[in-house]
Amino acid sequence: MVDIFSADGWLNKSIVSINDFTWSYILVAALILCALWFTFRTHFVQFRMVGEMVRLLGESTGTHDKGEKHVSSFQAFAVSIASRVGTGNLAGVASAIAIGGPGAVFWMWIIALLGSATAFIESTLAQLYKRRHADSFIGGPAYYILHGMHCKWMSKLFAILITMTFCMAYISIQSNTICGAMQKAFSINPTWMGVALAVLSLVIVFGGIQRIAKVSSVFVPLMAVGYVVLALVVIVMNIQLIPHVFRLIIENAFGFGQIAGGSLGATMMNGIKRGLFSNEAGEGSAPNIAATASTTHPVKQGLIQSLGVFTDTLLVCSCTAFIIIISGLYTDGSASGIMLTQNALEHEVGSSGPIFVAIAIFFFAFSSIIGNYYYGEANVRFLTQRPSAILVLRIITGGLMVMFGAIASLDLVWSIGDFFMALVTICNLIAIITLGKYAFRLLDDYRQQKRAGVKSPVFKRETMPDIEKDIECW
Repeated sequence: MVDIFSADGWLNKSIVSINDFTWSYILVAALILCALWFTFRTHFVQFRMVGEMVRLLGESTGTHDKGEKHVSSFQAFAVSIASRVGTGNLAGVASAIAIGGPGAVFWMWIIALLGSATAFIESTLAQLYKRRHADSFIGGPAYYILHGMHCKWMSKLFAILITMTFCMAYISIQSNTICGAMQKAFSINPTWMGVALAVLSLVIVFGGIQRIAKVSSVFVPLMAVGYVVLALVVIVMNIQLIPHVFRLIIENAFGFGQIAGGSLGATMMNGIKRGLFSNEAGEGSAPNIAATASTTHPVKQGLIQSLGVFTDTLLVCSCTAFIIIISGLYTDGSASGIMLTQNALEHEVGSSGPIFVAIAIFFFAFSSIIGNYYYGEANVRFLTQRPSAILVLRIITGGLMVMFGAIASLDLVWSIGDFFMALVTICNLIAIITLGKYAFRLLDDYRQQKRAGVKSPVFKRETMPDIEKDIECW
């Protein structure tokens, strides 16, 4: 049975053949075109309002009734970062460089810089169309497709796709990476590591969004700062090589001096696909948690989620890329994924490197598991209110898919992830292209209030009379 999950198994070969061309090129073209459109239409919001993004992280929650337990802007940021900052930052970057060469890093940067505008649009729309749920808010692409586009079948399709993408495909990737890292660093059998990970995951996901938010707001800052500090130490130790690293990235990005043997197409594809897996801009994931935040204006959470893209790709992914390129180990093709990152750190800081990466990836990927689970729960609740459905989701997510990731091959879990990532992203991009005009109007309203001297802009649905009936929480 395990053989079908191996690199040579029929399941892996079938999915890889599907991913080879069609979905990759359609996805990349759609992402770039949408990102460019949103960047120009918002007048480069991701660059002009960086200061406002940082300021909003410390702002208190919006107004709500006494006794309600809303998620703060920082907690929403932390949960989205928990999902973003994970396997893609340590293993995904390594895989991209191993296959496409150092130039893949350049394309990861580009998709992050442009894609942050897409992240702004989707999270702003999620806030606009969010709904009240028990003692908190709930929302995301399924909700703005239903209430904004009035397309019931497409909203259900998205809810199904994102649940399969994050609660099944992506969680298996996180589990696979944790188990691989632990096996190399501590010789722990992947099966037993999978069992332990499943138990921990079930404990957290059964606590709901409040527990997920609390755990993420503690874990994420600590693990991100620790990893960045280690990367800076490696960079300072090799400061004389930094100009060479930048030269390799730029030359390789445009097909000059290919080192890893990847063509220009492979370089772009791997950089953009791994960049998307890491920062999730346009994928429709972060809007699910962005909608839960209590704030006074939809644009605020849009700006905060844009900052999340920068934090993920330009900071954490770049740390991994610099460590790997400085080591030079990507050229021999002997390792990929998390193993390459561990080998690179071992090369630079000694035998403690793989151990540190194993510990770091545990916290990175485990926080991603619980963050990814919430995206599935929010969308299952959209499809049905039956408690039994949530129970089944928690068992499948925290138990079965974690175990599947532990025993499946690296190629198989990434191939499944790429396939579902393409489907859910294209579905979300259609929606935000259609509804983007409302996000533009919200941004104009926010900027006008700021220019008028309002420190904390407030949105009221009466300012959009044409869609007032579709808006519930403002």
